[in-house]
Amino acid sequence: MGKKEMDTKKPYAVVVIVQAIYAGMFLLSKAAFDSGMNNFVFVFYRQAAATIFLAPLAFYFEWKTAPSLSFATLCKIFLISLLGITACLDIYGVALVYTSATLAAATTNCLPVITFFLAVLLRMEKLRLRTTPGLAKLAGVIVCLGGAATLAFYKGPHIKLWCHHILLHGHHNINRPSHPSSGMIWVKGCFLMLSSNFCWSLWLVLQGRIIKSYPSKLMLTTLQCFMSSIQSLVIAIPLVRDPTQWKLDWNIRLLAVAYCGMVVTGLTYYLQAWVIEKRGPVFLAMSTPLALIITILFSAFVLCEKLTFGSILGGVLLVGGLYSVLWGKSREQMLDQGNCKPPEVDQECSEFKQEEASHKSPDILV
Repeated sequence: MGKKEMDTKKPYAVVVIVQAIYAGMFLLSKAAFDSGMNNFVFVFYRQAAATIFLAPLAFYFEWKTAPSLSFATLCKIFLISLLGITACLDIYGVALVYTSATLAAATTNCLPVITFFLAVLLRMEKLRLRTTPGLAKLAGVIVCLGGAATLAFYKGPHIKLWCHHILLHGHHNINRPSHPSSGMIWVKGCFLMLSSNFCWSLWLVLQGRIIKSYPSKLMLTTLQCFMSSIQSLVIAIPLVRDPTQWKLDWNIRLLAVAYCGMVVTGLTYYLQAWVIEKRGPVFLAMSTPLALIITILFSAFVLCEKLTFGSILGGVLLVGGLYSVLWGKSREQMLDQGNCKPPEVDQECSEFKQEEASHKSPDILV
């Protein structure tokens, strides 16, 4: 009985660890940029560290079982690496310089919503507007848009908390804009952060198709990290010509590179795969707001970031929209499987079946 309870609680403990790791990524990345590290150099070092960490594992576990890699598949992997990793991380780095770790964690909550929207556009998902789950997903998208707009355009009163600046002692940010409180700079940062999430969502959607032709997940991840490290190096060299910007000393910069490259890319890959296998992707996605909560607390007390009412309100709206979309998706999956239990969902199940029958032609596919 005790062992069974432990097995039941393990997924909950693992998702907390995963989200804490992501919160650490937001905080350490921001701390590295605030200490003066160039974001383009950071992306190169991060992806190089991830490649070095994953390559031995990929060769050991999947080299003999991996399918042959065709030239067409290699080109596809190169393109999704450029779009979903290199461009995503470079844009994310610039956005983080302009904004805050809290905003980065908050906008991550709209990732499943953007992914769903892209899946609808690519005709991989259906938006059934005559059913309760379909309306819940649509409402979630609208609420997420409201949350993103709130983060970008409304700050409200500041919330002052006690903090101790332990990560950036003796450093300053040479990348930070001269007027970080400027409204236009903040809006620009919000737009870039959402653009980064858009690239990430598109990568998730497109990667699902590539996995069908190349199912060796660990080898695929390693290939993408390797290609991304080459791409990010090509981008960084002409943009960062100061040799001192490429130096890695025993400080927060090296810690952030090692953490994001090895722990985030390596450890969370395994942990997320384990959670999805045990409890499914919806369970993992529903834990995303934990990263926001952890980041808010640590960014306020450790990085001394000023919290605003607008940031908290925008984060709440994003989380609400996320749960609305996830609830609609999980309910549709239940109804698709025929798990109708009267009287609670009897009418809903009937409406769903009628909608399915009428969707031979009028399916709402944006």
